[in-house]
Amino acid sequence: MDWGMKNRLSRIIKPETGRTVMLAVDHGYFLGPTTGLEEPRKTIEPLLPYADSLMLTRGVLRRCVDPSSNVPVVLRVSGGTSILGNLADEGTTVSMRDAIRLNVSGVALSIFVGSGLERQTLVGLANLVDEAEEYGIPVLAVTAVGKDMNRDARYLGLASRIAAELGAHFVKTYYCEDFEKVVRSCPVPIVIAGGKKIPEKDALELAYNAVQNGAAGVDMGRNIFQSEHPVAMIQAVREIVHKNATPDQAFDLFNTLAQEKKIA
Repeated sequence: MDWGMKNRLSRIIKPETGRTVMLAVDHGYFLGPTTGLEEPRKTIEPLLPYADSLMLTRGVLRRCVDPSSNVPVVLRVSGGTSILGNLADEGTTVSMRDAIRLNVSGVALSIFVGSGLERQTLVGLANLVDEAEEYGIPVLAVTAVGKDMNRDARYLGLASRIAAELGAHFVKTYYCEDFEKVVRSCPVPIVIAGGKKIPEKDALELAYNAVQNGAAGVDMGRNIFQSEHPVAMIQAVREIVHKNATPDQAFDLFNTLAQEKKIA
């Protein structure tokens, strides 16, 4: 791994802790104006100081993020389908040249292991790795899970390992029972997806269990920006990821910060 690749990865996964709090705000590429992201700039701006990196699309990056911001960007470069169609039928929608123009620290693409379009997405990942390696840009493989696939250690371990074997530099997947087996069998860092909105305490427990079982952090979106108090929530997640706070400690911080905002 060359200097440029290592440098970009160190912007995303902090060397001090070996962990990261990625803020996922790329949902609009297939969901449209999902709850909490109707006006991306308003959602993103107050969260920026607490995010180790942003995962988003080039359209939102160009229009809704202050270019003077120093927050590293992991750019979603796959898409082409919506929630109304076959999500697995994605392709690469952003050139590496444009990613470089946007000064990104990483690029992200979804793979659909077990779907009818498995080969298409895996070959797409391999091709993206080839392109990104030329410029020292890390690739995040997102292990998407279809409706008929179990989010268990066997399936997620399979998808994560295949992504690493094809050259992904880090992987985004779901937390599951026996998650440590998924981590152990994947030779690159794993960050966990936050998934659909759940109660704050449950989301904090999810983050805690993931990092305690070997995750390099979280790529959390809806459980932050759909919270009633998103700024308090991302700070609570940071306490768990970077300071090994317990879920109870982090939830106490969340409540304290939320109360302070109400008083202010």
